[in-house]
Amino acid sequence: MKLKIKIPLLFLLLFVLIIIIIILYLISLVEVTDEGHMHMWLRNVFSPIHLQMLLFLCMLTGLTFVVLTVYLHFNITKPIQILNSRLTKVTIGHSRTSLQSRRNDEIGELYNHFNEMEERLYQAHKEQVNMIDAIAHDLKTPLTTISGFMELLTIQKHISEIEKQEYYKLIIKKSKHMVGLIDAFSVFSRDEFTLETIDMKQVEVHSLFENIADEYETELSGLDYKLKWDHSFKPNQLIMVNEHMIRRVYGNLFSNALRYGEKNDLNVYMSGYTRRDYAYFQIEDDGVGVPDQQMSSLFHKFFTVDKSRQMDNGGSGLGLSSCKSIIEHHGGEISAFHSNYGGLGIRFSLPLVA
Repeated sequence: MKLKIKIPLLFLLLFVLIIIIIILYLISLVEVTDEGHMHMWLRNVFSPIHLQMLLFLCMLTGLTFVVLTVYLHFNITKPIQILNSRLTKVTIGHSRTSLQSRRNDEIGELYNHFNEMEERLYQAHKEQVNMIDAIAHDLKTPLTTISGFMELLTIQKHISEIEKQEYYKLIIKKSKHMVGLIDAFSVFSRDEFTLETIDMKQVEVHSLFENIADEYETELSGLDYKLKWDHSFKPNQLIMVNEHMIRRVYGNLFSNALRYGEKNDLNVYMSGYTRRDYAYFQIEDDGVGVPDQQMSSLFHKFFTVDKSRQMDNGGSGLGLSSCKSIIEHHGGEISAFHSNYGGLGIRFSLPLVA
């Protein structure tokens, strides 16, 4: 049964019950002991004044019933009908005008949540289309090169052995790049699926930070880079995380800094601090940085600052997007900023255990 029918029926039942209660109350006013008293009581109960009062109460109850029915129709039933009608027309391929509501109650919250859900569906569809386009582009480029060199080797019969070896090397290089891209796609997809089932454990923030810092300080020094780090975490501060995934985030951030810093004497800076109920972590470098117009796109899937350098640097454009998924799954946020050291800075937060 529809809500628009249930509510009037409910009030109608309430109206009938009120009338019955009034009648029973009037009956209970007089204790009837014999037939004479019965006639006297009936004359008193059904006197004009009592009948007027009963009629007034019935009219008042009926008016209340009508007012409440109209009020509930326009404030509950009709908004829900509009929402149901909109739900039947939801499509993920097109952005639609948001449902408008100035209400601050539960119905207003329901409209706002619906608008957010519809926007997420639209963005998810847009990301899927962009992802397919990016995969096609990234695979098409090396495939075109491989096809071209294979055609040259087939058609040109008098190519020198040196040229043949160069062509073979380029074909192998492009093939390895394709394998690397496919591996990156597989890892990203696996991580997205794994995030739904990962185990979380409480860990001390300062211990996790210092272990990661010590690990990468040794690794970077072996590559002739420098890592400088500091933090203000306290021993009793805990976070609920999957340590393996957080280390994956740091691995992606350090890898990006080294790939795109474009300095032989690159310095990387790692810091940590707490603010309110969150622990904050930062990775910065003194490299070339990222242009302002591209800063907001860094966490999009398959985005790279310079497509022409993507193959040489070995990037797939999925590292920062993976970091974003991991951090948001942990209840935190991640963002990019221009570092005071001159390069790129990445900051992410994780909630502290209360």
